[in-house]
Amino acid sequence: MKDLRSTDATHREQHPIYLQRSPKAGVARNSNQQCAFGRDLAPAPPNVPAELCIRVTGRAPHDLSRTSLCVIDLLLRGDLSRLRSEEVADHLHVSPTTLRRRLRADRTNYQHILDHVRQYRCRVLLDKRWLPGKSVAWDLGYAEVNSFYRAFRRWTGQNYSDLKTLYL
Repeated sequence: MKDLRSTDATHREQHPIYLQRSPKAGVARNSNQQCAFGRDLAPAPPNVPAELCIRVTGRAPHDLSRTSLCVIDLLLRGDLSRLRSEEVADHLHVSPTTLRRRLRADRTNYQHILDHVRQYRCRVLLDKRWLPGKSVAWDLGYAEVNSFYRAFRRWTGQNYSDLKTLYL
């Protein structure tokens, strides 16, 4: 008769490790719910300024869907010249149609959020110091400086060139 322990040890050495039983198979999981890759299963909702949420949808952040909060957060942190609704939907692992439907449930759309995020980022940029219109337009993702000037006039009711006199 063969010794089963020696056969089992030989068997383990011949097969890759993924076929072996894990020594921690019966150990209970931590209470902080993590998946096998070490990521949280339910990540915390994005930290979005309440004032921006109220401007975009007229509702506080805790009343918005996670999708809307994630879109606002991505636009606040991302490169606005490259982020299109399709890329945002891909990042959120949903189709563009699903993204539109979820934003519509919050009574908003991607372009509306983008416009308010641009306005918010413009205010943050210009709170510190005056910058040339071309650099602000570039930072906000406008392809044309004149598009930024029109948007600035729509947001504030005054021309961007008038702003320079306030700083000088």
